[in-house]
Amino acid sequence: MSHMHPDDIRTLFSRAMSDLYRAEVPQYGALCDLVAQVNEAELVHNPQLAQRLRRQGQLDRLDVERHGAIRLGTAQELATIRRLFALMGMRPVGYYDLSAAGAPVHATAFRPVGDAALDHNPFRVFTSLLRLDLVADEALRQRAQAILSRRRIFTPRCLALLAQAEGDGGLSAADAREFVAELIHTFQWHHEATVDLASYRGLRATHALVADIVCFKGPHINHLTPRTLNIDEVQARMPGADLLAKDSIEGPPRRAFPLLLRQTSFLALEEPIRFVGESGLDTHTARFGEVEQRGCALTRKGRALYDQLLAQAQAKAGGARVPRAVLEQAFAAFPDDAQALFQQELAFFRFQVDAARLAQAAPPEGADVQQLVAGGWLGLSPITYEDFLPVSAAGIFRSNLGEEVRGGYGSQGHQAAFEEALGAPVVDGFALYEAAQASSLAACERILRATCAVGSVG
Repeated sequence: MSHMHPDDIRTLFSRAMSDLYRAEVPQYGALCDLVAQVNEAELVHNPQLAQRLRRQGQLDRLDVERHGAIRLGTAQELATIRRLFALMGMRPVGYYDLSAAGAPVHATAFRPVGDAALDHNPFRVFTSLLRLDLVADEALRQRAQAILSRRRIFTPRCLALLAQAEGDGGLSAADAREFVAELIHTFQWHHEATVDLASYRGLRATHALVADIVCFKGPHINHLTPRTLNIDEVQARMPGADLLAKDSIEGPPRRAFPLLLRQTSFLALEEPIRFVGESGLDTHTARFGEVEQRGCALTRKGRALYDQLLAQAQAKAGGARVPRAVLEQAFAAFPDDAQALFQQELAFFRFQVDAARLAQAAPPEGADVQQLVAGGWLGLSPITYEDFLPVSAAGIFRSNLGEEVRGGYGSQGHQAAFEEALGAPVVDGFALYEAAQASSLAACERILRATCAVGSVG
């Protein structure tokens, strides 16, 4: 029996998630329409960008570039999600400690890791796990633990198909479609809480994330995210589309050469909820629509500089939200063009041999990669950042849960505990970018060796 490729199962899943969220949150459909309009205009006004995206194979994936986010309550839920996402070629990449930014969770991003898989469908799910050890009230902590221990977030048929797939090494096309349909039930919205109103209010007073994770039947999608080429334009146009935008864009400031990840959203909906033992309805706020603009992945050295400049801006703002002008002033120290970023080893790039330059003259024997780029024999294309920023994620959560800016929990990240719950180590994102850059350079080296006397490129 032939099995459906994991990339194709992931495509089925991403479409099903999008359809579900559009049906549950009509504003998300309006946001996707707005992003499509902005992207179309940006490609018309910036033909060089369109050409680069086409050359990199990213133009066709713009319309399917989405990430989702879910929040889990127990180690068992996280371990099972890892196994389910593995059937779709999604691996846990990176460890994110959000407690330092005032959110009692830690997280990973389940995503495809190879270039071919990312080009096929880059859908990823930012997955948080509640840290009950950060809930100070012992009675509330025990109450939350008891509630979570009783819930079952996956259908029996979904778990049966998971076991079948792990035993058989995959799923047939028919079984894959059924698997996705069953898994989607896990992420549906429920208008009924699993607790009484007093318990909900007590948990919410601890942190809105605690209430959102503990008080419902399952980990509803809290947002989906299309990718834009101009997030500032989307932010400016959201009010005209009847979408209430958060007050600022998360991430680095606007630059000529985009870095890492910038995010914004329309604010979360206030939705009616029926609580146990209550005749009337109350409300809960959790679900929103996000937009992302992805830039270049940074090296370890580049990320250290980014974190340093961000910390300087935050210190200058005195712990409050960092004004745009302060952020821009701090990041003036970060180079803003490809050549400088490459020369200073701050960002990751792919390389292309320039055939026209090679026809003019061969590079000197023994030339290193810096000389080949400076001399025009190799061109640079930035490697897209495929991951997340913990401070930005916490900022998005805070804006959409009605949380005030608060300090961290005074707790260190606990990657070992997270990986124990996950049942596997997380993948090092830096290692993926390093491998992609090295592979690109090796391919160019083979071309140069075949056409002229160039030794190993270092």
